[in-house]
Amino acid sequence: MSVPAFRRRPLIALAASLALALPGWAQAQAKLKVAAIYTVPFEQQWVSRIHKALKAAEARGEIEYKASENVANADYERVMREYANGGNQLIVGEAFAVEAAARKVAKDFPKTSFLMGSSGKPQAPNFSVFDNYIQEPAYLTGMIAGGMSKSNQIGLVGGFPIPEVNRLMHAFMAGAKETNPKVSFTVTFINSWFDPPKAKEAAFAMIDKGADVMYAERFGVSDAAKERKVLAIGNVIDTQPDYPETVVASAIWHMEPSIDAAIKAVKGGSFKAEDYGPYSMMKHKGSSLSPLGTFEGKVPADIMAKVKAREADILAGKFTVKVDDSQPKSSR
Repeated sequence: MSVPAFRRRPLIALAASLALALPGWAQAQAKLKVAAIYTVPFEQQWVSRIHKALKAAEARGEIEYKASENVANADYERVMREYANGGNQLIVGEAFAVEAAARKVAKDFPKTSFLMGSSGKPQAPNFSVFDNYIQEPAYLTGMIAGGMSKSNQIGLVGGFPIPEVNRLMHAFMAGAKETNPKVSFTVTFINSWFDPPKAKEAAFAMIDKGADVMYAERFGVSDAAKERKVLAIGNVIDTQPDYPETVVASAIWHMEPSIDAAIKAVKGGSFKAEDYGPYSMMKHKGSSLSPLGTFEGKVPADIMAKVKAREADILAGKFTVKVDDSQPKSSR
């Protein structure tokens, strides 16, 4: 049966409108091609947070995600170029040890957007930087550590003395001093981003000299604390489920605000060279203090009251945690 002419005209008009709209609609709905390059395994705490945020965007159907782990510094530039040549619109990674090479690749691919962990500045037009600006919850965990230490000795084991590690250690120590002015610190760096046995040995040395709370900036420290039956404070991820009698609290990094902002900018054609570090701050929900969990009720009530008050001040903009990127030193 034929459709009457007076009914065909609206249908034809609708079809024409859809034909004009569909290309733009299809482009808007297309998944963004994103690649990430990591020099350590996916499970390493810092990288795991970036990987988690990108996997969440992939699960939402926003991006097509590829990633490479354990990429040697010598191979980093090559992998960056392969992903850029492969049509990836956003490349995420860590440029701390390959700054010159990473920035050179960005210059060679001006139409590709780069979001790189870096201690340096953004590079126009397409090289944005980020860092885990989680000094605020690090300060809060320091307050807890100071209140939990009975020996007044705290040990800190870090990877490398670079700004993103230094500022967290300084914030942690400042927080500990607020609740326990008598506390002293032993600080060491293992010069590796992922060497749990080496971090564990460094922690053992501190515990054997009297430290009863350990700042676990690297994997391996909490293992030593567990074996020696002392306490630990976590960093970047919450490891309490693995160490329920050891890890009191952690400063948690949430990379989602940074990743989501970058994806939105690339999709909207507004991506530019800027510093994404502030997206990691508590006011942007880029970081937080973990729940006490198994240590609920074990941390002195007066200490937790001070922590909660300080947290409220941070969120209200009444208290600013000092950013100190200098290398921290032992105080004992």
